[in-house]
Amino acid sequence: MKYFLSAVIALSVPLAAQEYKIAVVGLVHSHVWGHLGKMAKGQTPARLAGIAEPNAELVAEAKKTAPDVPYFSDYHKMLAEVKPDIVWAFVENNRHLEIVEACAPLKIQVIFEKPLAATYKDALEIQRLAAKHGIRVMTNYQMAWWPANYAAKAQADQGAIGKVWRLHGIVGHGGPGSEGVASKYFFAWLTDPVQNGAGALMDFGCYNALWSLWYLGRPETVYATVNHLRPERFPKVEDNADLILSYKNGVGIFEGSWDLPRGFQDLEVFGLAGSLNMRDGKVELRAKGKLEDLQLAPLDADRAEPVAYLVSRMKASQPLDGLVALPINVGVVEIIEAARQSVETGRAVPLR
Repeated sequence: MKYFLSAVIALSVPLAAQEYKIAVVGLVHSHVWGHLGKMAKGQTPARLAGIAEPNAELVAEAKKTAPDVPYFSDYHKMLAEVKPDIVWAFVENNRHLEIVEACAPLKIQVIFEKPLAATYKDALEIQRLAAKHGIRVMTNYQMAWWPANYAAKAQADQGAIGKVWRLHGIVGHGGPGSEGVASKYFFAWLTDPVQNGAGALMDFGCYNALWSLWYLGRPETVYATVNHLRPERFPKVEDNADLILSYKNGVGIFEGSWDLPRGFQDLEVFGLAGSLNMRDGKVELRAKGKLEDLQLAPLDADRAEPVAYLVSRMKASQPLDGLVALPINVGVVEIIEAARQSVETGRAVPLR
């Protein structure tokens, strides 16, 4: 899938500027391979100080990119010896709480790949531990670093399309790969209903839930249906999911799928006076009888990638905000859990 990401730091960050240490826990989430090289080359404002992973095959793969970093089979040992300021965990979703239980008492900031947790119960406990120990827990979404995302939201907030009342989002591709070291272990847990929390409903529904919370807030009810179109490839989980999030004066209609002919991460925002269409890294505004392609300004350096953003918040002694913050991502998991209940019962589930 082709994603349009904001520019990343092209040159190594001077060591003097890398006052914080970052450690990686787990290599089973394939997103790690898109970030490990930048960390290993010193292209983030935190020094890569250790990697913990018990799987020898994954370790061998990581050493091709980061050969000079200490490796550990036990992440508890790494935390004790390396004493990182930040942990970026690339583990199964149902292990996120376990990571926070280890890191929070040590005052280590934590980054997870989306979603925050596999269950709402775990998400609430992560939130409690973060508050108790005073740490930041970031949920990393690719779209959190896209200029297009913020350009569209700014237009909506400024009233360019009138009152926003309807969202339509589609996120998906042809399904996760399962070949090669970088993919096969990821595929194994991503297609497990316990380790992932669901199938396509969790994998791509979380993007859709995040958009809905960002634009419209917490819905009143959640209704979901799923399809099992390729049980031979995905025997344990659904590969297509549709969500309807209902509001007093609005609605979010969302699709998440592993069965699409190409990659999608598109959002349409409808107001009473126009619409916005975010697609392929661009934003189209229709209002007052005119069609306009918005000019996209690059994000500030400390808002353009996850480590830079977290470090900027740490230096300023400020909490995280926006799409990656803890409260909104607890809400995402609440919606996905309600969607699972809706699939089981065939009814809309109210959020109390």
